[in-house]
Amino acid sequence: MNLSQREQKIWNDIESWQYQLSQQDSTDFQRTYDKWLNSSFAKLPGSKKTEFFAKADQWLFHLHALIQSSQSQLDARNRILSNARLFKEEIEHIEDLRQLTIDQLIYITEQQVARHRLYSFVQGAATGAGGMLLLAADLPLMIAINLKAVQLIATTYGYDVNKPYEMMLALKVFHAAILPSRLQQYAWRELLEELEQDEYGLFFYEGAEDIIDSGTVQVVLTQILKVFAVHALRRKVMQGIPIMGIAVGSTVNYRMTRNVTEFTHRFYQMRYMLEKQSQ
Repeated sequence: MNLSQREQKIWNDIESWQYQLSQQDSTDFQRTYDKWLNSSFAKLPGSKKTEFFAKADQWLFHLHALIQSSQSQLDARNRILSNARLFKEEIEHIEDLRQLTIDQLIYITEQQVARHRLYSFVQGAATGAGGMLLLAADLPLMIAINLKAVQLIATTYGYDVNKPYEMMLALKVFHAAILPSRLQQYAWRELLEELEQDEYGLFFYEGAEDIIDSGTVQVVLTQILKVFAVHALRRKVMQGIPIMGIAVGSTVNYRMTRNVTEFTHRFYQMRYMLEKQSQ
């Protein structure tokens, strides 16, 4: 099936975004940093690296299941279906959402995106203003907020992330979306290769189940450095309020969620239109 004029415009926007992503290049400092990080990991025994990544993947799987079964996520799924029925009353199940037009899906998705960017901004501000407990909780909370956003964007486009195939694909999208921009272009290609395998209708996932890698460690280290910076800036107060700590925490967290939601939205937009073209 051919794309409509509106869908073709969005397709062109995605291709333009994809081209900009492919032009992202590492600076000399980033290349040196990547080399140092890779060499540091290379010095670790193979069994230790395998165990570390396996445990990180396991933790991510458990977090996904915990979020997906939470009452707030169930409520969000129901809100998505309720909003969709404003456009098409016959919609009953998640898969039915693919009957909506691309603009209707974008409208519902943008509601989810705006909500989670606000959550991230507030959480970052709380980290900047709070004590050690909030500082320690910053990284797991940021992972949870962004993973939840990825799940809901996938859901909005009609993909039930409770199914093993959709769960694994959503986790891989999440992993790609949190990577530094210079690494995202490679992860984007791998995701498109997943779609080319024509496994849309499969229930069980048959590809590689490894998620976490050395690129993810860079993200974790960046978040840890942010926590140290926020902790140092909390000493600079204005009328008893650590303004600088709040500003850094909220800005960094908002920017991360903005990048994650944009990447994820682009991916599911493209998947929607690739499937429509194949019909």
